[in-house]
Amino acid sequence: MPPTSTVDRPSNVSEALARGRLGIPSVIFFVLSAAAPLTVVAGVVTTGYGVIGVTGIPLAFLLIAAVLALFSVGYVAMSRRVENAGAFYAYVSRGLGRPAGVGAAWVALIAYNALQVGLYGTIGAAAQPVLDRLFGVAPHWAVVALVAWALVGLLGLLRVDLNGMVLAALLVAEIVVVLVFDLGQISNPADGQVSFASFSPDNLFVPGLGAVLVLAILGFVGFESAVVFSEESKDPKRTVPLATYLSVAIIAGLYALSSWTMTVAVGQERIVAESGEQSVELIFNLAAAQLGDTVMTIGQVLFLTSVLAAMISFHNTTARYTFALGRERVLPAVFGQTSARTGAPRAASIAQSVLGLLVILLYAVNGWDPVVQLFFWVGTTGGFGVLLLIATTSVAVIAYFARSGGGENVWRRVIAPGLATIVLFVIIWLAVSNFANLLGVSPDSPLRWALPAAYPVAALLGIGWALLLRSNRPDTYARIGLGAASAAAVVKPEAPAAVEVTR
Repeated sequence: MPPTSTVDRPSNVSEALARGRLGIPSVIFFVLSAAAPLTVVAGVVTTGYGVIGVTGIPLAFLLIAAVLALFSVGYVAMSRRVENAGAFYAYVSRGLGRPAGVGAAWVALIAYNALQVGLYGTIGAAAQPVLDRLFGVAPHWAVVALVAWALVGLLGLLRVDLNGMVLAALLVAEIVVVLVFDLGQISNPADGQVSFASFSPDNLFVPGLGAVLVLAILGFVGFESAVVFSEESKDPKRTVPLATYLSVAIIAGLYALSSWTMTVAVGQERIVAESGEQSVELIFNLAAAQLGDTVMTIGQVLFLTSVLAAMISFHNTTARYTFALGRERVLPAVFGQTSARTGAPRAASIAQSVLGLLVILLYAVNGWDPVVQLFFWVGTTGGFGVLLLIATTSVAVIAYFARSGGGENVWRRVIAPGLATIVLFVIIWLAVSNFANLLGVSPDSPLRWALPAAYPVAALLGIGWALLLRSNRPDTYARIGLGAASAAAVVKPEAPAAVEVTR
């Protein structure tokens, strides 16, 4: 059972997220928008083909979906007992102890912020040719990025359900155009025949397997965020499981289909060369040849809105992680405040916006490449951080149920999360071994170890901070992982057995 408190929820409205505003469709829109289907199909898939040279990407998406579905069994079972906007942070705190939870929180802040700010690079660069074609202007990438930054920052301060409506409109249009592109590609097979060779294990289990699996996981990043919005859901015990499973299924089907039809249209033997040469433009060039220039232009515009939707989703996710830490005083208390009018985590949202602004200005002033050095390097590193969090949380789920039992059957408590844990750590090992391939740098580049090394360093710093809290601020330490009850909770010293984790 969770740590005991004398109240069910905080009395101060400024420290509570707005409850009951998100139904299952809205949560799914947040999750799928973070996954950014068109961005993944146009960018991540072509990168996998062109840079890594592995043609079994459609099968990789299906395998990763199976692993994440296994992980989700224990994940959603625990969500019925732990309702917290901190998600991974809260789960690791309850399962592996408060110090480990704070370490996971530090990793989460780096990973989600990296995913968020990395998108500013790609929207700025991708907008230039579209604006030039439509309006005859080609602004500097940073100008476009700043416009997107302002819009995302504004929405982050408004009601969460308003954000959900914006994402719904953008996401539906995005998925429709992806399916139209798929239809055009499958209707025009190279050499006049449809090949299923990309689903063959022989085309996946080759050198570069680890890099492709991490890229595939990068495409799913966001599926886990249903838990982040649990406090704002109408019926979290029903919403979170359905949103999680449906999101994994939808993402897997869409990505496997799209990456396969691309090989059908280009040809299994030519997909690597064409992806390497055309990169993101490959899918749009195919659309122009098969469906006409108008459809291609619509697709390019929706590619920009796809990136924008992902920004909005990651901004909301990151802000809620920061809010959860501020509410429990692990971060300064100001971050745990919400707007009394909108229920949005105001200070946390502003902090995320300030970071985004600094990154855009830093890259613009120094003339750094917004696509390779911001979107690809920073974004890929963010995805790797989420992979680490998923694997750690899988271990935490097993530990949590080992202590509490929780009334769940052995499949949910042990078998499914156990199998997921083994596979996830194998993927992590493969990812670290292939990190140079992931970044597209030489094997002796310091980036291949410096970027992934940021996470264990952050985790150790977080653990150290938690231990300091235990020594110097025991009241704060006792509230770690309490969630919405933390602001007004009084932990009962006379009932230590009721406290799950005291480490």
